[in-house]
Amino acid sequence: MSILATVACLWIGAAIAMTLGWLWQRRHGNAGIVDVIWAFGVGASAVFYAAVGDGAVWPRWTLALLGGVWGARLGLHLWRRVRSEEEDGRYRNLREHWHGSQGNFYLFFQFQALLIVMFSMPFLAVARNRIEGPTPWLLAGAVVWIISVLGEAVADRQLARFRADPANRGKTCRAGLWRYSRHPNYFFEWLHWFVYVALAAGSPWFWLALAGPVVMYVFLRWVSGIPYTEAQALRTRGEDYRQYQRTTPMLFPWFPKSA
Repeated sequence: MSILATVACLWIGAAIAMTLGWLWQRRHGNAGIVDVIWAFGVGASAVFYAAVGDGAVWPRWTLALLGGVWGARLGLHLWRRVRSEEEDGRYRNLREHWHGSQGNFYLFFQFQALLIVMFSMPFLAVARNRIEGPTPWLLAGAVVWIISVLGEAVADRQLARFRADPANRGKTCRAGLWRYSRHPNYFFEWLHWFVYVALAAGSPWFWLALAGPVVMYVFLRWVSGIPYTEAQALRTRGEDYRQYQRTTPMLFPWFPKSA
């Protein structure tokens, strides 16, 4: 199968999944399902590229394992939130802005299908890596994966525990990792993309792997991550969150400033 055909197959699968997700949100009134499908879709793309790639066995199997488990963990975490909570404020604002237009939501879901394809490009570089064996780069990628996925899981768990306590409604989580970064989950998510830079070392398409952490940082910092999350936090938590912004680093963990 040619590279273009492989990418086209992934895009078609992602478009179908997002169409089903759009139908689900029409019925349940919760567009947060788009994040669940994105996470599962990107993870599945790692397994797909590993299966059809023409690279060596070691990098492809490692890609399938690490990328697949990462996507499954993130997807399940997001699904638990979507099924048990009301629609995320970001999507409620979109619903109000678009006056409930399902056409706009469909285009939004299909744009997320394209993003699955975009974020899968580092996996394509790994799947074409022909260097066999457990190389130092492969081992380095595994270490970064453990740190990043474990860190993100811990941050998600700490936030979920904080949100589950009714006494914390309207307050900002400053527990654990959230004391050192306003978005530790985003930081570890960004760090995770360096895994595939390491796994792609020696690949003829290595440059594609470099796009992973760069594109993820751009999206988190300026497009769909931090700007929307912080705008929603300011709407719901007001001065408490402004104080948090003044004392706590935005993304990269560091010691907080004194109030």
